[in-house]
Amino acid sequence: MEIIVQNKKKTLLNKDIGEYISLTDIAKYRNEDEPFSVINNWMCSLSTIEFIGLWEKFNNPDFKPIEFDRFKNEAGNNYFVLSPQKWIASTNAIGIISKYGRYGGTFAHTDIAFKFAFWKRSLIMDFGVIVLMATEKIVCIIQNAGESAKFIIVLATIRLIICW
Repeated sequence: MEIIVQNKKKTLLNKDIGEYISLTDIAKYRNEDEPFSVINNWMCSLSTIEFIGLWEKFNNPDFKPIEFDRFKNEAGNNYFVLSPQKWIASTNAIGIISKYGRYGGTFAHTDIAFKFAFWKRSLIMDFGVIVLMATEKIVCIIQNAGESAKFIIVLATIRLIICW
């Protein structure tokens, strides 16, 4: 599924634990030719590792905290490099997904994707602000909706606010 932000398509995935947004699409706002470089730079930040590690601890019973601690201790060193693929393989992460091929890219749970969008004075501030403004409205709607309707309501609400 896709939404359009500033005349660019943003890919969304729906998984059991929530919606996932394409970090690759968001990163293209900074570097159209090499969005993976933007994502890898973000992954090397200590604040990023702490945030996604904490997210995994709360949401993933199979998360490997020892590997997380190793990455956290190495972050900030000149030699430290971390890709989404390495993070996923080492920690058994579920908050970030890396897909290869024609419809591939790096996807993150909405909690993580919003953190990415606001990184470094915002990759796409307009998108982040729109989502934050919509959050309160979405929460009210979702509280009154059945499980099967939640994903559709969230996407419809975001689409309406973006068009507005």
